[in-house]
Amino acid sequence: MLDLRNTILELIAKGADLKSSTDRLCIEIETRAPGIVCSVLTVDSQGLLRPLSAPSLPQDYCAALDGLAIGPEVGSCGTAAWLGEAVTVTSIANDPRWAGYKGTPLALGLRACWSTPIIGESGRVTGTFALYFREERGPTKDEAAMVEACIHLCAIAIDRHERVLDRERRANVDLLTDLGNRSAFAQTLAQLGCDNPGSWALLILDLDNLKVINDGFGHHAGDLLIQAAASRTNAAASPDRVYRIGGDEFAILVQSPSALRDLDAFARMILNDLGEPLDCNGHAVVPKATIGGAVLAPGDRSAEEVRQNADFALYHAKETGRGGFVRYWPGIDTRIIHRIAAIRDVDAALREARIEAHYQPIVRFDTRRVVAMEALCRLRMANGGTLAAAAFREATSDVHIASELTERMLEIVAQDVRDWSRQGAPIDHIGVNVSLADFHGGRLDQQIAAAHSLHGLPLEHLVIEITESAYPALRDRAVIGAIQTLREKGLRIALDDFGTGGGQLMPLLTMPVDMIKIDKILVDRLAPQGAGSAVIGGLLHTARELNVVVVAEGIENETQAAQLAQLGCSFGQGYYFSRPLDRAAALALLLSDSLDQVVAARA
Repeated sequence: MLDLRNTILELIAKGADLKSSTDRLCIEIETRAPGIVCSVLTVDSQGLLRPLSAPSLPQDYCAALDGLAIGPEVGSCGTAAWLGEAVTVTSIANDPRWAGYKGTPLALGLRACWSTPIIGESGRVTGTFALYFREERGPTKDEAAMVEACIHLCAIAIDRHERVLDRERRANVDLLTDLGNRSAFAQTLAQLGCDNPGSWALLILDLDNLKVINDGFGHHAGDLLIQAAASRTNAAASPDRVYRIGGDEFAILVQSPSALRDLDAFARMILNDLGEPLDCNGHAVVPKATIGGAVLAPGDRSAEEVRQNADFALYHAKETGRGGFVRYWPGIDTRIIHRIAAIRDVDAALREARIEAHYQPIVRFDTRRVVAMEALCRLRMANGGTLAAAAFREATSDVHIASELTERMLEIVAQDVRDWSRQGAPIDHIGVNVSLADFHGGRLDQQIAAAHSLHGLPLEHLVIEITESAYPALRDRAVIGAIQTLREKGLRIALDDFGTGGGQLMPLLTMPVDMIKIDKILVDRLAPQGAGSAVIGGLLHTARELNVVVVAEGIENETQAAQLAQLGCSFGQGYYFSRPLDRAAALALLLSDSLDQVVAARA
């Protein structure tokens, strides 16, 4: 037995797999004690028997034991595992614990069975070691001593095996969600073939509101959100595999024919199942996500290329409208690369202080005097030229860039207004554009307060112009609450680009605003008795009823100015009055009391 012990321990130490070690143990025991048949079963965490080693027993007999639940009357092994103590059955034919299982062993000529539990280092029963006898009897003293040594060896081998499995699990399984992790995903991708276009697809799912939940309710609530998202996505995607590949990012490997036939419907189903309300530490949270996807296509040379395409699609989906699904198409990567380049350029301009404000006057129609300004973002290029915001608008789809641009513009405007006031050219109001990203960033009120407190200016000087792209978010209670908080601090709120889309009266009905700015598209369609006049007339009537100021944008000639005044509009801006001016020209205009100066600025 000492030689056997050393042999088995050497196998374990050299990393032999569990079955090889226990098979060798059983064979050595059966060689030393002819007539005995050995069996080793493991017991899984659910209390089910799993055959491990039985070299002399038929495969069918072992298969019949697989998945059998341990219990007080489940043969010798099931009972021993249940009781945690050795069970000796001297007569399989007559023992009640074998009543439902005796047929096969008796047919094999096995008449008795002695089973001993294997206790792991944690104290849990991890398996059983059994000796079958061909006659009705119990174990001898020598056999009992041999089994005592064997169960100790089995315990060492099983414990080592479980540690190896645990290490592998930790290396390949995300511990928070029990999904495959980034490493497992990479291994799976490396095994995928690219010879059969359309045979598989990849979806990348990104949670949209994890940061909001973490910041608002704590990281425990964020973990609950991740776990719920993982569970729901895994259930919805089954039998396709789901991996957690980042903090709030999941990958879904789609191989099932039904999902591949209609990938859009499959993605929508996942988003629908994911979006059910969830209780996070007493807070009702609705998980929100965006999905980008790509199908293996002809010309794709590697799985990594498909992964990159899915990432491009996700990036596009997040930038163009979160909460939906975008499938990769050829050319989308070119647009995204262009957008990334724009982000890089604007980021450099921010770091090098090349972001400037130009000002376009807002004029009263009756006096033609400047009553306010709109601050417009400009990027000064290395050659001294300037770019209008439209040239780098794609960069503002990035939340961080949009937030930094807004912060910089607020600082510039606050400083300019302070300087103008000191030079005797005070201005009542200056408008600064903000986007949806500014509200979702959650720092807009802090940025405004910081910029204006630094220069000692009252917040009443500032008008926040909410761009048309942010209108859909005005249904969001959190966004409306943020706007109301800003307004309570003295800021004025304007809705920019107003009247160009369906349902645009909604913001006037759901939240308080101080001003609407009629978009140039409507002004361009002005004509006596025309549709443009009717629409603008209706907007002006509604605004008067709500005590909201109206400014018409994009005025390019006197005819438009006169028609707007006749309709009852009091204020306007556009190239007819003045192009956007740099800070020096804007100051000169404010210091001038001449109407001619305003008109001259048109040129």
